[in-house]
Amino acid sequence: MTVQPLRLFGDPVLRTKADPVVDFDRELATLVADLHETMRDQGGAGLAAPQIGVGLRVFVFRADGVEGHLVNPTWNAVDGTEQFGPEGCLSIPGLRFDCRRFEHVVATGWDLHGEPQTVEGTALVARAIQHETDHLDGVLFLDKLDPETRREAMKAIRTAPWFDPAAPPTVKQSPHPLFGRAT
Repeated sequence: MTVQPLRLFGDPVLRTKADPVVDFDRELATLVADLHETMRDQGGAGLAAPQIGVGLRVFVFRADGVEGHLVNPTWNAVDGTEQFGPEGCLSIPGLRFDCRRFEHVVATGWDLHGEPQTVEGTALVARAIQHETDHLDGVLFLDKLDPETRREAMKAIRTAPWFDPAAPPTVKQSPHPLFGRAT
């Protein structure tokens, strides 16, 4: 297990749809372990593979006492009930904005061994599942904000100490080069 550097807002990998996992092997197990270690180190509720530069459909989560991972996930809302509350992202450090999500979801996918998995969650678990699946589709939580809040968020990003608008987007070699495209 290795803590990996996070990709920050502006890195093109965060806006690229991730590829499905086809090989459930030792490299996938290492990726899942690295994601868990990095998420814990950063104090996050979830982390998707693109956030460490790996364009594969894998994420980990840890919320409300539930910890796990899903490979090639999909999810559905259990009902139309929504939650509205603060949400942040490890790739947009230090910023949180109120975002609307479904309150109760059921996610399906596979574990790192290729075994089918189902995760049902409410509140923070549901939020994490939706947020991390969005990452796999190249969607950031900023895209889910109402227009006024999005303007506020973009202003906050432009003044954040980690943001450098003059720097070209950073494209780094994936820490897991055997996976699909290395970015």
